[in-house]
Amino acid sequence: MSEMKQDVILSVKDLVVKFNLRGQVLTAIRGISMDLHKGESLAIVGESGSGKSVFCKTFMGLLDNNGWVDSGSIEYAGQDLATFKKEKEWLHIRGKKIAMVFQDPMTSLNPLKPVGKQIQEAFTLHNKVSAAEAKKRTLELLADVGIPEPERRYKQYPHEFSGGMRQRVVIAIAMACVPEILICDEPTTALDVTIQAQILELLKALQRKYGLTIIYITHDLGVVANVADRIAVMYAGDIVEIGSCDEVFYDPKHPYTWALLSSLPQLGVKGEDLYSIQGTPPNLFHEIHGDAFAPRNPRALKVDFVARPPYFEVSPTHKARTWLLDPRSPSVEPPEHIKNIRNIRKLKKEDAVNEQITR
Repeated sequence: MSEMKQDVILSVKDLVVKFNLRGQVLTAIRGISMDLHKGESLAIVGESGSGKSVFCKTFMGLLDNNGWVDSGSIEYAGQDLATFKKEKEWLHIRGKKIAMVFQDPMTSLNPLKPVGKQIQEAFTLHNKVSAAEAKKRTLELLADVGIPEPERRYKQYPHEFSGGMRQRVVIAIAMACVPEILICDEPTTALDVTIQAQILELLKALQRKYGLTIIYITHDLGVVANVADRIAVMYAGDIVEIGSCDEVFYDPKHPYTWALLSSLPQLGVKGEDLYSIQGTPPNLFHEIHGDAFAPRNPRALKVDFVARPPYFEVSPTHKARTWLLDPRSPSVEPPEHIKNIRNIRKLKKEDAVNEQITR
């Protein structure tokens, strides 16, 4: 763990983010603490409205005008980003050090401007270079993100690109200044499965080439299974479980993580209805008592409705905010789907051992 502490690139402590909506105050982020390690891929997963995008937007000063950081800190490069109030403070961070790939490329791109010019603008905003040098860098970026014939494509408009190609352009814009941290907000949502795989493979290649630290924001655990080093599970503005990809997939501890994994279509049984999480997330206009997931959790304990659970450490890299990990808690079996996942892992391990023996 001491080595991990040394390579922390961004550290969030007790972050609280609030919004003023129609005269009422909504608490979107409820005291999150989290370290991001240099060079890793961190996936932040959870249902829509769990606070994933809001959490990451605080790293770039992109909260809507009615939102603010109420308390806590975001330490990056010796500065507390949570204290930034003016646009000029963000200029040397946003795009240059921390960049974002947004969910829908068509709303991110200007339909009236050639894509080459849009990438070039992102580069020249932070770099004092000649037009010729900026164009050369833009053509390199187009090639980097796998767009063929960069010279021809440079002059084309967004509507002349397919959905997958537009997403590549948006990634090129985010990569224009080679940021240290790249935030990918549902980067594959509107794409078919084949193109999804290509985009994720592209992001992995860019990470290797440029030494990026990547945050993936997604509601689909299945999408990040092959790209994430660690997974943070968010619910109702809080991280309820965080651990390595294998720990969260094969040894999940929080009932909400159980529910998310059980909902994966890949775990469905032919002829049976796909599992769905009952109920709705809590109203964040009101103060939450106990475990926020308790009203939707069929395995909830009485204490879940009374006191917010602390984090319990499962391993040095894995912790979860659930009373089920308290030594005093009764033994509660996970759902059948989770047991099946563990069996899959066991079989995979046995196969790997057998393969080593027969070599």
